[in-house]
Formats: sequence, C-alpha cells, structure tokens
Amino acid sequence: MMAIKLPKEQKDEIVKAVQAFFQEERSETIGALAAEQLIDFMVQQLGPSIYNQAIGDDRSIVNEKQSQLEDELYTLEKPLGGRRK
Repeated sequence: MMAIKLPKEQKDEIVKAVQAFFQEERSETIGALAAEQLIDFMVQQLGPSIYNQAIGDDRSIVNEKQSQLEDELYTLEKPLGGRRK
C-alpha cells in the first residue's frame, strides 16, 4: 500500500492539535518534532485499518445501489407473450 502523505498545511494543523491535546489533557508540553513523529507513527499504524474500513463501507454502498438499480430495471421490463382476447 502506498504511504499516506499529508499536505504540509494539514499536518501543521494536526501537530498543533496534538500539542494542545498533550497540554490540556496530560499537562505535558511536547515539541513540534515529537508531535509530528507521533502523527507519523499513528498514520502508519492506523492508516491501513482505516483505509480498509473505508473500502468496505464503499463496497457496501455500491452493492446496495446496484441492488436498487436491478430492482428498478426489473420494473421496467415488459411482459412477454401475452394472450389477446
């Protein structure tokens, strides 16, 4: 699987959020480098599971839509060989 690369602006925002979390929740101060390393580790560890879950969710939606489309197509069919009176 391809490595997840976050845009710099997005990663900078996440770094700030991680630093704020550590300060508010743990009363610890961590630097930007430590926060960035934590983010990289979490993306590496969680990324594949989150990605696979998203693919599974998408697969379910596509299957549901396909089933609905099949039902709609069956309603459009014309009866065959009808008797005439």
